[in-house]
Amino acid sequence: MDSKEIILKALINAEKPLKGGEIAEITGIDKKEVDKIIKKLKAEEKIISPKNCYYEAKK
Repeated sequence: MDSKEIILKALINAEKPLKGGEIAEITGIDKKEVDKIIKKLKAEEKIISPKNCYYEAKK
């Protein structure tokens, strides 16, 4: 599983929207890398940002 899949899975399993730092903590992936992947996932419309700096999987 690549980093993108790991982050997406963490967001799917989360009970609430997560910040980038929380995603980094849960997945063990460097925060800078998490931020890059979040941008890609948002561009692909796989995740949404319900409020500033929080992210969740698109339902």
